[in-house]
Amino acid sequence: MKKSLLLLLFLYFAPAQLLAQDLPISQIILEGEGWELVSQGHQFTEGPAVNKNGEIYFTDVPSSEIFKVGLDGKVSLFSDQANRTAGLIFGADEKLYGTSIGGKEIVQFDDEGKPTAIAKGVNCNDLVVLADGNVFFTDHVNGKIWNLSPERKLTEVASGITFPNGIIAWPDQKQLVVSDMKGEHLWNFVIASDGSLKHQQPYSTMQTPVSSTESGADGMTVDKIGRVYVCTTLGVQVFDTQGRLSGILSKPQRAFLSNVTFGGADMDYLYATSADKVYRRKLKTTGVRFAK
Repeated sequence: MKKSLLLLLFLYFAPAQLLAQDLPISQIILEGEGWELVSQGHQFTEGPAVNKNGEIYFTDVPSSEIFKVGLDGKVSLFSDQANRTAGLIFGADEKLYGTSIGGKEIVQFDDEGKPTAIAKGVNCNDLVVLADGNVFFTDHVNGKIWNLSPERKLTEVASGITFPNGIIAWPDQKQLVVSDMKGEHLWNFVIASDGSLKHQQPYSTMQTPVSSTESGADGMTVDKIGRVYVCTTLGVQVFDTQGRLSGILSKPQRAFLSNVTFGGADMDYLYATSADKVYRRKLKTTGVRFAK
């Protein structure tokens, strides 16, 4: 499928006020606001996820722990049974879902932090849960995307991406975006009603370090109008609603940047997991809490 056809699909679904507009990064940056430290002393932080209240959950993969950041900024332990869970996301059922690398499982956590496997024997990295109960997750080992249906049927729905890593749905949940860590593209898909993916296309082109074709792309999030925020070697690259690069937010520290999500009471803080620390910065836009 040609990129022009994906653009036509966007034009069909997008709000009229967004059409033919450039969305520069200056529209979201607040003067005087930078990254601020939220939590430190971890081994490797990943998978920030936001619940209905705007509270943030993140995982320390090597320690198999999940932490919660309250609206007051206090950090507490949510689970010590994560079994090297990396990706996290809340579903419309308000349950926390994760990709357990250690157990090779897709898991659902209860309110006490105990995981229950909903898919077993899978290579998994990151995931997204839609309002209808469909789960999509990346398999970086085999270069594939999988769908786990509400009935817990597992189906391969895409392949051909060198290292599929981050995954996110647009706010309308009609399209899916996947990042390629060892490439320069964000891949776009149209989500069909049966949970399959159609019209696979390398849609957006990320900036890469000099003399490299690898973006280092990892986790992603979207804001309320559909901008895509992706963690890369160069920083948080922001793409507008038509797939164009708006600009790059600098890294909070000179270390690996694994994932981002919006959070806070007003959903106007961008939270980032980076190696041993978690940061946040306030922006002039808001995110999407979880699938609705």
